Amino acid sequence: MARAPRILALLPACGWLVATLAGAAPSAAPCESCHGVPGLEKERGGKTVSLHVDAEAFAATPHGPLGCAACHAAMAQFPHPPKAGTAPCSTCHAPQAGAHAAGVHAKLKDRLPEAASCFACHGNVHRLARAADPAAPTNRQNIARTCARCHADTALAEKFRIPVVRPVEAYLQSVHARAVARGKAGAVCSDCHGSHGILPASDAASPISHAKIPETCGKCHGSVVALYRESVHGEAAARGVRGAPVCTDCHGEHRILGPAEPDSPVFTANIPGHTCGRCHGDARMSERFGLPPDKVPAFQDSFHGLALRAGQLTAANCASCHGVHDIRPSSDPRSHVHSANLARTCGKCHPGAGQRFALGPVHVLPQSGGPPVLYWIRLIYLWVIGVTIGLMALHNALDLVRKARRREEAPFEPPGVVPERMSRSLRWQHGLIMVSFPLLAYTGFALTYPEAWWAAPLVHWETALGLRRYLHRAAATVLVAALAWHLVELAVSPARRARFEKQKLRWKDLRDAWLVVRYNLGVAPQKPRMGEFSYAEKIEYWAFLWGMGVMTITGLLLWFENVTLRYLPKVAADIATAVHFYEAVLATLAIVVWHLYWVIFDPDVYPMDGAWWHGRSPAARLKERAEGAGEPTGDGGESDGR
Repeated sequence: MARAPRILALLPACGWLVATLAGAAPSAAPCESCHGVPGLEKERGGKTVSLHVDAEAFAATPHGPLGCAACHAAMAQFPHPPKAGTAPCSTCHAPQAGAHAAGVHAKLKDRLPEAASCFACHGNVHRLARAADPAAPTNRQNIARTCARCHADTALAEKFRIPVVRPVEAYLQSVHARAVARGKAGAVCSDCHGSHGILPASDAASPISHAKIPETCGKCHGSVVALYRESVHGEAAARGVRGAPVCTDCHGEHRILGPAEPDSPVFTANIPGHTCGRCHGDARMSERFGLPPDKVPAFQDSFHGLALRAGQLTAANCASCHGVHDIRPSSDPRSHVHSANLARTCGKCHPGAGQRFALGPVHVLPQSGGPPVLYWIRLIYLWVIGVTIGLMALHNALDLVRKARRREEAPFEPPGVVPERMSRSLRWQHGLIMVSFPLLAYTGFALTYPEAWWAAPLVHWETALGLRRYLHRAAATVLVAALAWHLVELAVSPARRARFEKQKLRWKDLRDAWLVVRYNLGVAPQKPRMGEFSYAEKIEYWAFLWGMGVMTITGLLLWFENVTLRYLPKVAADIATAVHFYEAVLATLAIVVWHLYWVIFDPDVYPMDGAWWHGRSPAARLKERAEGAGEPTGDGGESDGR
């Protein structure tokens, strides 16, 4: 029963054969008498092939007016000759067929039967539609889907080592595909790769070869490519320099996104590291073309680079200063970064920059190639930080070991009235510092190390809210306000000035420090008398005042950078950046290593010296003063203990 449809389908053919043998005139549509019957099939090569042709659908195709004989002339006889073939497409479409024959698809046909032929792209010849037909596989809306039949097949790509995997998926995410989907102008596969004579990128004649890419993109982006051709990159590419970037090196190949999209290579935050940095930060490229190797690292560590890395998208990137497509060397008078144009370029964001002083080098590393002052600032600070923090750690370690080894002593009974060591106003000032300093350190170092895990919460909100910089500036304002409160109090209060006199550093403080070290080493029998304020407290107090002055001045220079660049050379901003950072490192380490030891981890006060809260010294500190009450001080008669 399964063969019944096939047998019935042959009956019209038999009628045609009888009529022909009898000398009668054949039907006006003899082919339809057989091939118009639904279900007509044939076994060919072990596969069942449909021989049915929808006559109405075929008549509506571009080939319909030509009739069947235009392609099947040899089939006019019945029975059909056993090896009668079909006329090739080249019979009518010689130019297209010739281009296809020279293309990669035709050349792969022997090794790859799946390689695209005319029917693979244009569809069933009996239902062929013009490219303008929305249903045609070659319609612009459908071309990506047509190419995807093969190029979205990962097994096929792996089998034949096609170098680009999943290009269609990438293209469908692009700005071009989205425009096409909306019915607007946008590039499709054939616009870049060609229609029939598709060549590999390694072929110099291919529209996607390195040298031809600007010309290919220029078909739609003519004005942009005209700028590119006059740039240093375009001139190098025109000379055949293989490493010179072309459009796809910066924008991508298939997944081309708009510059406002975060995943785009030309998105503001991605330009320095992912786009320009691919060449200008590559050691081999730098050596090959004689490019300065330190420009990208220097930019990444500059204010602009740090701000971008922290999510501040309004900060300048490479394109902001060097241009987008019209990039030229700084020696070219047309360049945005030529010395004559630099003030105008920087002035786009910093009005008045470079008008009083030449701006000088823009992005340089302090350790190489920059102004010598930056090198010496870095060198001096690294030594100061290392030596200072090292001595602090050693001093406190000796003190801790000494106190840990001493024998248990009888508990000390403080006097009935414990004198107030910190007044209420000092406690409020100290409280403002306690709140603002950690926030300053956190938000400041998050700018320098935005990729660190602990900086992630701030960086996450920086792009949308600018949270990090607002918090940093608010904390700085609070800290400076606390300092101003302290200085005003010193100016108007005689009692505060009297205590201030006791906090001045004297030569005796150096001697006391030496004696304390000897005592902690077990060489001296007892500690020296140090008065109301010890050398440790004096050093910390004056270091705080010094550090606050340095951080306030440099911070203001960086906060109001437009004023800085208007009235000072750019090196002033570079110095402020370097000093601000290294001073912050020194201050933070000093707080952790020195201050926290004396107020928390010192065994005499652990778990905390509560003077910051209630203003009175702990019993252990009072005991030291009581034990030394009758001992000479050697400093002019101060008789209190530490």
